Amino acid sequence: MQRRMLTPEDEAATGPEDGEVRREDQDKINRFSRLHQRETLLEEELKTKHKDKEDLDEVSTELELVDEDELVPYKIGDSFVSLPLPEVQELLTSSTASIDEDIAAVEEKLRGIREEMRELKVALYARFGRSINLET
Repeated sequence: MQRRMLTPEDEAATGPEDGEVRREDQDKINRFSRLHQRETLLEEELKTKHKDKEDLDEVSTELELVDEDELVPYKIGDSFVSLPLPEVQELLTSSTASIDEDIAAVEEKLRGIREEMRELKVALYARFGRSINLET
């Protein structure tokens, strides 16, 4: 991204009063910054959850090849426990459902954050015009 200085015409277009940052403007800028940081963290969490779901789907596919009467190692915490196949499949199904719920919750949080960021962008660009950069 290339940064540039304002031209004298752009500076004149903002007007003398528009250059002044009021307390409420600074609060909005700070709020936008915090929301942007939270958005970044939630996006990373969402990627992790999608990867976990993908891994569980892959394991479920692999379990289709296992004999019905075999014991299957299943990781609980830091240890593996040998369990019958139907029980492992049930645990995987509940884990997948849990991750789906987590993904939906994170996506809902992201929607709310993005909506609030959009509102703040509109307000701040209306106030400062081209003299502020809120592009993320």
